[in-house]
Amino acid sequence: MLRYSLRGEVQLSDSVVVDAKRILLRYGAPINVLDGVSDEVRITLARDIAKTNLPDREARLRELLAELGSGS
Repeated sequence: MLRYSLRGEVQLSDSVVVDAKRILLRYGAPINVLDGVSDEVRITLARDIAKTNLPDREARLRELLAELGSGS
C-alpha cells in the first residue's frame, strides 16, 4: 500500500517493505547486502523475483545482485 504525503511524495507502507525484505532473504540475499540498499530497490528486486518462475528465483536473485555490484 502506498501513502501520499501532503507534498505529494509517495511513502511506502511498512508491510510492503518488510515483505520485500522477507522475499529477498527467502531466496538467498545476504542481510548485509539488503541493509545497504534502499527500500525502493528492495521492493523492485522482490517484484522481479516474484515474477520469476519458482525454480529460477535463486539464480535470478544472484544475477540481480551482481548487477547491483553486490553479488553474493
